[in-house]
Amino acid sequence: MNWKKYLGDKKFYSMVLAVAVPIMIQNGITNFVSMLDNIMVGQIGTESMSGVAIVNQLLFVFNLCIFGGVSGAGIFGAQFFGSGNHEGLRSTFQFKIILGVILAALASALFFFCDELLINLYLHEGSQEGSIEATLQYGIDYLRIMLIGLLPFVLVQVYSSTLRETGQTVVPMVSGIIAVLVNLSLNYILIFGHLGFEPMGVKGAAAATVISRFVEFFVIAIWTHKNSGRNPFICGVYRRLHIPVKLTKQILVKGMPLMYNELLWAGGMAILSQCYSTRGLDAVAAVNINSTIANVFSVIYMALGVSVGIIVGQKLGAGDTEGAREADNRLIFFAIISCFVVGTLLFLVAPLFPQIYNTTDSVRNIASSLIRMTALFMPLQSYNNACYFTLRSGGKTGITFLFDCVAMWGVSVPLAFAIAHLTNLPIVLMFVICQCVDIIKACIGYVLIKKGVWINNLVAE
Repeated sequence: MNWKKYLGDKKFYSMVLAVAVPIMIQNGITNFVSMLDNIMVGQIGTESMSGVAIVNQLLFVFNLCIFGGVSGAGIFGAQFFGSGNHEGLRSTFQFKIILGVILAALASALFFFCDELLINLYLHEGSQEGSIEATLQYGIDYLRIMLIGLLPFVLVQVYSSTLRETGQTVVPMVSGIIAVLVNLSLNYILIFGHLGFEPMGVKGAAAATVISRFVEFFVIAIWTHKNSGRNPFICGVYRRLHIPVKLTKQILVKGMPLMYNELLWAGGMAILSQCYSTRGLDAVAAVNINSTIANVFSVIYMALGVSVGIIVGQKLGAGDTEGAREADNRLIFFAIISCFVVGTLLFLVAPLFPQIYNTTDSVRNIASSLIRMTALFMPLQSYNNACYFTLRSGGKTGITFLFDCVAMWGVSVPLAFAIAHLTNLPIVLMFVICQCVDIIKACIGYVLIKKGVWINNLVAE
């Protein structure tokens, strides 16, 4: 094997880390505070933790839908910046704003009118501990307040994704750090009732999250507009909302499959969680603990995946196809090795995390096993994530749709549904079987990347 094609020089890794580290720091702090938030809510009891976890699973579908929508336009944004076309970048920014506002309005209506119906999908008998009625009420209380934060969340994603496409990852990191510090401080004050405030429980957790999202939006928006010299795309962005018809069609053709992909993938994940929930509230709580811890440790491969989209996309937009292929090989290898190290660390410390939660020994034991299984699959997931962003960087969103959604809806969802309703297999074995689908995705991803189907300049004209 020619190892040189997978190993870069000091200059290459400096460039990668300059893009990836701020994203890692931002996401790492965000996920760490989310974990602390989760632990604080868990101190109230298993029902509160489960109710919040169910709502967050529903909101996860919306969040990924927004991520897919802005990323679809962002494919063009990264390549426009690589070719020096600021007007084109401005148009992609405007497209993101319009799409995000529409999606936020639709999601708010759905969650407001169907909250009880959606939460009840995850509530099943089967555990010795926990009240279904209490869990439902905690979930409704949390969701109603969280709806206020959907719009600022959308606007933050629009601004931060566009800045990242121009290679500016520090400002989104700083605004994110400020937001999570606000969130953490308000969690302590509002959940438990300090500094003269009454204890608000899950409502306090939701209020803290919403306030922090507004703070994050104001920080990143004010900086972007005050530094228009570094961000020419922002000049006049709200004075004239004009997106060329041709570009709109291109984004809809190339970008919208990405949004549909994220929506269907997140929906598939929600259904997987619903299948896991058939094993009772202890399974819901354990899956929530595993997801929270996994999110903290997954920031490495998630940030490197975003870096693939940015670095490779810019090289494709500049017409440097060989440079794009070389960078992609090295980035994918770097992601796998990094996650092998992180996964090993997570496997070793897995039993420690569930002990932090105020829950039962049954939940702790299940959560420890799930965390260890997550650690074992982490290098594989990092490879699939890098393949996904590689295909996306060249606008091959139709292929990414098949890559993600066929595996999810053609294999994972039917498999999980069958196991949940036709067998008595325990939750950990269910989880492992569903994770094995990633092996199929990795084989397909290897073929697609090797063939170079993703090498495509979308903004040559």
